[in-house]
Amino acid sequence: MAFTPPLPDPAPRDLCTDCGLSRTPAPKRCGRACQFIRPDYPALERRVHGRTRNLEHGDELRFGPYLEMLRAGLQQPRAGAQWTGITTRIAERLLETGQVDAVLTVASAPDDPWRPQPTIVTNPAEMADCRGMRMGYAPLLAALEPALERGYRRLAVIALPCQVYPLRALQGELGLERLDVIGTPCSDNTTTERFHEFLGLLAEAPESVTYLEFRADYHVELRFSDGGKQEIPFLKLPISQLPTDFFPLTCRTCVDYTNALADLTVGYMAGEGEQWLIVRNERGAELLELLGSELRLREPRSAGKRRGSVQGFIRNTERAAGGLPTRGMPDWLRPVVAWLMPRIGPRGLELARARLDMKAAETLIHLSRTAPQRMKSMVPAHVWRIAAGYRFPQTDLERHRPRS
Repeated sequence: MAFTPPLPDPAPRDLCTDCGLSRTPAPKRCGRACQFIRPDYPALERRVHGRTRNLEHGDELRFGPYLEMLRAGLQQPRAGAQWTGITTRIAERLLETGQVDAVLTVASAPDDPWRPQPTIVTNPAEMADCRGMRMGYAPLLAALEPALERGYRRLAVIALPCQVYPLRALQGELGLERLDVIGTPCSDNTTTERFHEFLGLLAEAPESVTYLEFRADYHVELRFSDGGKQEIPFLKLPISQLPTDFFPLTCRTCVDYTNALADLTVGYMAGEGEQWLIVRNERGAELLELLGSELRLREPRSAGKRRGSVQGFIRNTERAAGGLPTRGMPDWLRPVVAWLMPRIGPRGLELARARLDMKAAETLIHLSRTAPQRMKSMVPAHVWRIAAGYRFPQTDLERHRPRS
């Protein structure tokens, strides 16, 4: 049966996404396990994948170590899934085949379908309740000790990057016999309350929204309880109406959008309407093999050029002076550009590369302005390498750039 453990209050932390570790009986572990304090990606990549990312390989530089990348979808999409349901189906198969005792993931809170609630699942059928997207902080790692107390030593975990990093950092001391990590990418998060404010700007009846997705064709898709559907171009989103701290500093300074320490990353950015799979190691390949003929696989494609989009993002982010990126485009031009971007903008893998370059730039801009003392310890070498190809006219990065 699925079990939702009690959640103690979090310990107060600066630059915290509430991964759940500070809610455990040993909250001081945050000091050596948090990705926002003193991360060591090369050490953990060696431990998890047997090697570090190749900084000379453009895609590994951005996406982390991998064996192969694919476009994918289930032959029979699952009802209620955000895309076709690959992530939850893999977890179901792990339970069905007895390879794990339990899956740590999130379901919806009883009082709010958008609020993530950490859940320990042992019955494959109950994974259906975990399909779909939630928005807000999810203290997933608070479920680790309750799972161990129940005798579960073979775990699968479906988690975001800022949950996976501390999990991997502590993995060796948890006494686990097996750990499968299915990672989902994450670029920006906010509180569930703030997310409801965003829905209120998008829809006249936000309480009727049942689905929201930022798609790779530069549109946000909304679905409603009455069966209706709405598509909004990114350029028409009401970003200017959001408070400047809508996305916390942690999310604006995240250096691991693609969840590089997972065994398998399941996202969408390079999927072009399907899901984007990054198979990182042999364990990740075994997870994919669990689905067999249920899965439709294709090679990822790439089109367009990212440099102009990324340089424009840097300019707008610097102009925003620490808040959300501004856009100086006149209103009459927005529909034209919104029509053009899915046709001539970066697509497929090039869109994913563009987003990673934007995240690298965003990290350096925001940290240099709000917490420059953290740049030496928080920013790994691959982020500096990505950013080196762009101009930062308003940001003095040279004082913080590490000397080789």
